[in-house]
Amino acid sequence: MKNNLLKAAMAIVIVAVMGGCAKNHDLTQIPTETKSLSVASTNEETVLAPLQGINLGVAGNFAILSKTGITSVYKSTITGDIGTSPITGAAMVVSCGEVTGNVFSVDAAGPACKTTSATMLTAAIGDMQTAYTDAAGRINPDFLNLGAGTIGGKTLTPGLYKWTSSVTIPTDIAIAGGPNDVWIFQVSGNLNMSSAVNVTLSGGAQAKNIYWQVAGAVTFGTTSHFEGNILGQTGIHLKTGASINGRLLAQTAATLQMNTVTQPQ
Repeated sequence: MKNNLLKAAMAIVIVAVMGGCAKNHDLTQIPTETKSLSVASTNEETVLAPLQGINLGVAGNFAILSKTGITSVYKSTITGDIGTSPITGAAMVVSCGEVTGNVFSVDAAGPACKTTSATMLTAAIGDMQTAYTDAAGRINPDFLNLGAGTIGGKTLTPGLYKWTSSVTIPTDIAIAGGPNDVWIFQVSGNLNMSSAVNVTLSGGAQAKNIYWQVAGAVTFGTTSHFEGNILGQTGIHLKTGASINGRLLAQTAATLQMNTVTQPQ
């Protein structure tokens, strides 16, 4: 009898233990779906923020801004404000009849139509330098050394471009994108565009959203046409009859020869 009772008790204990194990096994299934959801979330496509434009600050109020001078072989047609700083206004060799806009000087020298505004010009030059540094410091380019620096005939879509060399534009190029798209071109060397070559916009692309940061000299050949804002660390030189829909923001000099410069809106 005692043996039977002992066997019965042991059977009850075994059933209880097995039931508990079964329950514990079921509980381990609960987090399985959570883990799979977590894995799925890590596999979701990362949405990248669109490329942001360069803040030109007060420098954006100018069609031409230079630290060391602006010269023009008569007659150029400049639509927008021009100014020089810290160099004296005497370094602006531009006739009043060439400018539809204001001519700003740090002192009483310069064209007869000038306005003296040293404080504003200092701010504009500072913003120009900040904008250059911002453009040069953008990382992770979408295109690196495109065309080995020779980009004639290409269509340039929105994005960040970087060249560790000079860039040459020997034939026409197109900049294609929407009205809110941004292009930033980083050029470690010079930027040279051949004579009679055109940069054109398509798809609603706007010159005000295009930024060319150039460490070396910028030279546009005769009767060529360019689009975008130039942030130049060295000189910006337009040869006879060249035109630009954009801004010339030069840390040295800007030289014109019967050119058309139109500040984008």
